[in-house]
Amino acid sequence: MSEHGKKHAEASKPGAAAKKTRSHKAGLQFPVGCVSRLLKRGSYSDRISPGAAIYLAAVLAYLSVEILELAGSAAQASKKARILPRHTQLAVRNDDELNKLFSRVTIAQGWVLSNVLPKLLPKKTISLKLPSKYVQSQEF
Repeated sequence: MSEHGKKHAEASKPGAAAKKTRSHKAGLQFPVGCVSRLLKRGSYSDRISPGAAIYLAAVLAYLSVEILELAGSAAQASKKARILPRHTQLAVRNDDELNKLFSRVTIAQGWVLSNVLPKLLPKKTISLKLPSKYVQSQEF
């Protein structure tokens, strides 16, 4: 985890305990403080519990890991080393629960899923000719 922008104990007063963020205490990558601030400013309720921000940050972390895992698998399937918006689109639309969650979301440059109706595909016909391996050749 990157410590960029975090205050270290060395920089603070000597003898003072190192400050830990709520994200660090909860073991999360998403900032609990920012989520808490956004919940308070969003006027969703008169009172917001401190646990609500931690829970929501954990849910956001889980969703992002799930999407990145599926998009990474889609990128590997197409033999790419980088996840593109197309891979994210394929990951979301092929998963039932994520597709329901992202039903009203448009992913920029994600294209669309290929969908060809079975009626439009050419019919498979059986050839009446014998394959060439059954043809007898001249032996010398």
